[in-house]
Amino acid sequence: MKMARGKWTLVLLAAVLALTQLTGCERLFSRENEDIVILFTNDVHGVSSEGIGYAGLAAYKEWLEEETPYVTLVDCGDALQGDALGAVSRGAYLVEIMNAVGYDFAVLGNHEFDYGMEQLASLLSEADAQYLGCNIRYTGEGESAVLAALAPYALVSYGAVDVAYVGVSTPESIAKSTPAYFMGEDGDFVYDFCGASGETLYAQVQRTVDECRQAGADYVIVLAHLGVDEASAPFCSTDLIAATSGIDAVLDGHSHSVIPCDVVRNEAGENVLLASTGTGLANIGQLIITPSGHLQTSLISAYPEDDAEVQAYIDGTLSQYEADLNRVVARSEVLLTTLAEDGQTRQIRNRETNLGDFCADAYRAMAGADIAIVNGGGIRADIAAGEVTYGDIIAVHPYGNTLCMVEATGQEILDALEMASRDTQAESGAGGTAIGENGGFLQVSGLMYTIDTAIPSSVVVDENGMFVSCGDSRRVKDVLVLGADGGYEALDPAAVYTVASHNYLFKDGGDGLNLFMDNDYIIDEGMLDYQILIAYVDEALGGVIGEEYAQPQGRILVE
Repeated sequence: MKMARGKWTLVLLAAVLALTQLTGCERLFSRENEDIVILFTNDVHGVSSEGIGYAGLAAYKEWLEEETPYVTLVDCGDALQGDALGAVSRGAYLVEIMNAVGYDFAVLGNHEFDYGMEQLASLLSEADAQYLGCNIRYTGEGESAVLAALAPYALVSYGAVDVAYVGVSTPESIAKSTPAYFMGEDGDFVYDFCGASGETLYAQVQRTVDECRQAGADYVIVLAHLGVDEASAPFCSTDLIAATSGIDAVLDGHSHSVIPCDVVRNEAGENVLLASTGTGLANIGQLIITPSGHLQTSLISAYPEDDAEVQAYIDGTLSQYEADLNRVVARSEVLLTTLAEDGQTRQIRNRETNLGDFCADAYRAMAGADIAIVNGGGIRADIAAGEVTYGDIIAVHPYGNTLCMVEATGQEILDALEMASRDTQAESGAGGTAIGENGGFLQVSGLMYTIDTAIPSSVVVDENGMFVSCGDSRRVKDVLVLGADGGYEALDPAAVYTVASHNYLFKDGGDGLNLFMDNDYIIDEGMLDYQILIAYVDEALGGVIGEEYAQPQGRILVE
């Protein structure tokens, strides 16, 4: 039921003003028709049913455009990947939905690269939004179609006020997408993100900001996909702000952080606003620049109307795949989850979970391997107890990676575990705050081991986050491998084992785990990742995920 405009406007303003007071921002919207309003999203990862949603965002944008002529909509990355709709269309339907909503500018998150450079170039050519990126470089032969579609910044005039939008993508994109996509035919990297050091990134952004100021920008807004996770240092948005000057606000993504309104000091000691919406359109962000020059940010989590045309387009697109996605392929007696016991804190990237055990077991069983490893960052959704649909399984593994199995020495396995555990901390977080996350944290099958967090990691990575070496001081210990008799025995560094995973880890060196890229393949590009899970339930579990997966099985101990 739709409310009269006067009533729902008052409800909206009361709700968001309450939020604004909680965050310390002074107000949300003044109704002065010269306000510049910048709406922003980040880490939507598909078509979210949470919070305001795309249809609500479109309706709210339309309402704002009735109040002020100066409304701009931007996205801070990771919009084109993450759910079944993104997987089956390789991002195309998500671009179409963003076009329908009316995005003006966007930046590339690490997951925009997940479909490969050729597909990304195609998506950028179809996008109405101008994609921005000041720190992405190409050194290969010829021209990169992706780089050709990007601009380092855009300058927009709002009456007498000029605002520059600068795009910054995380240097972690190489390791946190598919490293092979950033390489040339000879295996050398031909793309980089000014990630040789923090200073390299800061200097490139500073040059772009200075250029914007010289071009007449009154305000400089950075659209970033950097995040604030400690593990991302020195490439966090807070690191960037502290090392630069001339930026007025940073709208951020990548770490899925909910930051309604934060203030960070820049290199000159001046205040810079920092905001981020979380993930999945649970919130949308809003930055207002008033005629008096006051800037403020806030988050909006609800709006009482949807844009009918946008919702109809989304519904029509989803209906094309509804029959397939809703087909029941299994039944589960338990909840398989990426979360901790509190049901809020993501744990798949720093602790063993029962869903991680299930996925790793599926790879080991379908490959017939001694061991299986699956990166926690590639396990994207829970499986509820009850009927399990095709769409549920695709949501867990939306990337379309393929089964691989290699021969690897025990030492290579030990090094991989060390690399994957380098960010793990004794405390995993609570109430939604994850600590020591790493998308390359390995969920395992056929292995048991302990991570001693009191021992600092001795892992060395290169400027692209790829594994280089590991010192003698190791935090992974007591590594056991499952034997033929069903018992566990010590892993032999000199022995050779068969290890199953997917092409992202083995062939592409995903998450910096490049240790197996030159190994001998026994299975090369086998079944798709979600097919592995379906086949495992059907062939090994008789169609039912049982009570044996009710809890994590004690394969990884963190102390």
